[in-house]
Amino acid sequence: MTAAVVIPARFASTRLPGKPLLNVTGKFLVQHVYERAVEAAAGPVFVATDDRRIFDAVQSFGGRAIMTRADHPSGTDRIAEVATNLDADVIVNLQGDEPQFDPAGVQLLLKMLADDPGAGMSTLATPMKSLADFHSPNVVKAVRADGGRALYFSRSPIPFVRDAEPTIPSERFLHHLGVYAYRRDVLLKLAATPPHPLELAEKLEQLRALAHGIPIQVGVIPTAHRGVDTPEDYAAFVVWANGAT
Repeated sequence: MTAAVVIPARFASTRLPGKPLLNVTGKFLVQHVYERAVEAAAGPVFVATDDRRIFDAVQSFGGRAIMTRADHPSGTDRIAEVATNLDADVIVNLQGDEPQFDPAGVQLLLKMLADDPGAGMSTLATPMKSLADFHSPNVVKAVRADGGRALYFSRSPIPFVRDAEPTIPSERFLHHLGVYAYRRDVLLKLAATPPHPLELAEKLEQLRALAHGIPIQVGVIPTAHRGVDTPEDYAAFVVWANGAT
C-alpha cells in the first residue's frame, strides 16, 4: 500500500492572515508541518496551495508544492485535485496549521487502513480532557464501535449519558482530531459527491462519508496536537519550538 501526504495551505485566515508564512522561529509555519510530515516516512510530501507566496516559500526550503485552483470550498477538495495526479493508494491529509502533530499518528492512520481493508478512511481522536470540552460545540466528538469504526461525529455531547455526567477522561468519550487518510478512490468519490444534509447541519465534512456508507476507522492517541489559529496560539508554538531545539 503506497501513500502520499498532502498538506493544504491557504494564505487567507480570519484570525491570523498569512499564517503559513509566519517565521519567528526561523522557519515558516508550513515548513515545520512539512518537516514533521517527512519524519513520518509515509511517502512523498506535498503542500497544496492556491497562493504563489506559499508555493515559493515551500520551494525555498526544498519542499514540494503544487498549485491548485482557488475556488475549492474545502481543504478536502483541494487535496482531491492533487490526488488526481498522484500515483498512491492512500492520501494522507495533514493540516497546514498543526505543526506539533506526532508523526507516529500518520503511521497509525496507515496501519488502520492496512488492517481493515473494508474501511475507506481513517482518522484520529483522543480521550476528552474535560466536561467543558464535552459540552462545547467547538469540540467535535467521535463515537466508535468496538472494532474501531466510527458510528458518528457530532458537535453535540455524544454519547449522551442520561443519568449522570460522563466519566472523563475515558476512551468512550473522544475528541475528534481533523487528520485523515483516504483511499484514493474514496477521496475522489467524496469530492465528486454533493454535501449531505447531516454534513451541512453539523458543519462536519466526515459525515458525508458516513452518510454514504463509507466506513471510517478511528484511532485513539494519548493527546491532541495543538493547532495555530490565533496570534496567541502562534506565540505558544514559538515557545514550544524554541524549547524543542
